[in-house]
Amino acid sequence: MVKTPEEVTLMRTSGKLLASVFEMLDGQMLDGMSTMQINDLVEQFITVNLAARPASKGQYGFRYVLNCSPNHVVCHGVPDSDAIIQDGDIINLDITLEKNGFIADSSKTYLVGNVSPAAQRLVRVTQEALWKGIKQVRPGAHLGDIGFAIERHAKTNGYSVVREYCGHGIGREMHEDPQVLHYGRRGAGLKLRQGMVFTIEPMLNQGTRMVSTERDGWTVVTKDRKLSAQFEHTVAVTADGVEVLTLRNDGA
Repeated sequence: MVKTPEEVTLMRTSGKLLASVFEMLDGQMLDGMSTMQINDLVEQFITVNLAARPASKGQYGFRYVLNCSPNHVVCHGVPDSDAIIQDGDIINLDITLEKNGFIADSSKTYLVGNVSPAAQRLVRVTQEALWKGIKQVRPGAHLGDIGFAIERHAKTNGYSVVREYCGHGIGREMHEDPQVLHYGRRGAGLKLRQGMVFTIEPMLNQGTRMVSTERDGWTVVTKDRKLSAQFEHTVAVTADGVEVLTLRNDGA
């Protein structure tokens, strides 16, 4: 659960490499691409350009390097050659990367072309909620502080927080202790210590928080088919606060 300074240094390298994957995607015209094309592009970039490993591929039997979750898909969307990204879509791309034995995990919801104001607002508030949670991270704080800040921001803006999926410790394994809920009470839960590394990855829905899993066993959707958005970073608890290991050059 608690990483040594040397391990955090290695995780920082993984995080920077993963951030560069998103920076590469920021320059792509996603409109008209299939989600499988994005998968293949990311796999090529990670393995060839970065000499790293896409950690999601083969994890729990998953065959691809990322999750592509458009519009009402909450998470775990499966790449598909027939799934074409269209003007007006929002799509979350969730990517993991392993380098030198340590894994980083991050996701971003992209706005594709002419996105409706309502969808833009959901995406903006979801990213804000992530940062509300990140700002709670420091030694002596509690996991409940993170969840409380996220849920309060979501509800203030009229959105619901998905409860079935949460952040998690990360390091040599993709999923380690602790679980990081995106709802909670101030002062509740595990007390944070320097060297802890985990993800924060809130999923906010326009409508009900209730979700269901489709027949493929992976794809999670909103029950009311309203939009969902997600952002994620891998963070480390420092001596006096937090370091976002997957921070991109644009500060997002």
